[in-house]
Amino acid sequence: MLEKMRIVGLEEHVALPVLLEAWARAGVPQIPQLGYGDEPFAQRLRDVGDRRLADMDDQGLDVAVLSLASPGVQNLAAADAVSVAREANDALAEVVAAHPERFQGLAAIPTPVPEAAVEELERAVTQLGFRGAMLYGRTGDRLADAPEFDDLYAAAERLRVPLHFHPQTPVQPVLDAYYSGLGGVGMGLATAGLGWYYDLGIQYLRMIFSGVFDRHPELQVIAGHWGEVVLFYLDHTGIMAHNAKLERPLADYFRQNFWVAGSGTVSERYLRWTAEVVGTERMLYSTDYPYTYGTRPGGFPFLDTSGGVARSFLEQAPFTEEEKCAIGSGNWERLTGHVAASRKHPQSA
Repeated sequence: MLEKMRIVGLEEHVALPVLLEAWARAGVPQIPQLGYGDEPFAQRLRDVGDRRLADMDDQGLDVAVLSLASPGVQNLAAADAVSVAREANDALAEVVAAHPERFQGLAAIPTPVPEAAVEELERAVTQLGFRGAMLYGRTGDRLADAPEFDDLYAAAERLRVPLHFHPQTPVQPVLDAYYSGLGGVGMGLATAGLGWYYDLGIQYLRMIFSGVFDRHPELQVIAGHWGEVVLFYLDHTGIMAHNAKLERPLADYFRQNFWVAGSGTVSERYLRWTAEVVGTERMLYSTDYPYTYGTRPGGFPFLDTSGGVARSFLEQAPFTEEEKCAIGSGNWERLTGHVAASRKHPQSA
């Protein structure tokens, strides 16, 4: 009898009290989607105990790699971002320590202060044991390819930990130009409907074309949502590689510097396409909890990972058992297992 496949989810969100308090001070709207209030969704986003563990069991998820809900601390003023990131990471480390077999962590990074971002990544990995960090594209009006983030990327490269990028809402001029005049549909289209993915996908391309990965060839980035649109136009976009004087063909950056997960979109079509473009050895798994957990009863089941769908989707994937196990957890351990090993044997770190 085959051993049960282990599944690690990498994009599993949490809203910690320190973050909610900081957002409230910054005037962020206190809506359930960010973790405020008593609606079941908000409660799930805040929960780091029995309810979350029960939902993981329901999904068939063995380990959740927890990270702050978007945009983390990247919408905070510089001074607040540094202190909140540190306090949030300490709190998240305590959550992980309470259930070390079920939880891991991705650090919050205070990118509003680039030098502090480097220090916090180092601390989070070497002292707290986090497997990497969760970033959210823009920091204010600075995009992910801004030169001031080069030291952060160098630190991630040196520590050999991945940076998982998550989308955030497009800037106001983009909202006004493309998503206004549609009533309630407009903001939905600008965010989870489509706009999030274009916003971040363009930043991935900017990172490549501006030379981030040429300067940091070992930097590893995790892209959710099946590559944030980019993979589906890669053959066409690749024609600009020559004009940009890239050191490699465009597709090679995605096959050598990116890892791709589905973020709870259980679409076999996207799954097969991703495998064709980057290979199963570059695929990871995520459920985007709680944003895709039981939120669409009666509609869009490909965005609902409750009722064991997260596990059954991978179990039924058109891959070999070895490939499925690699996507479920093997690739993640290959990418980040050295962090756990160094904490067990600090003298060899």
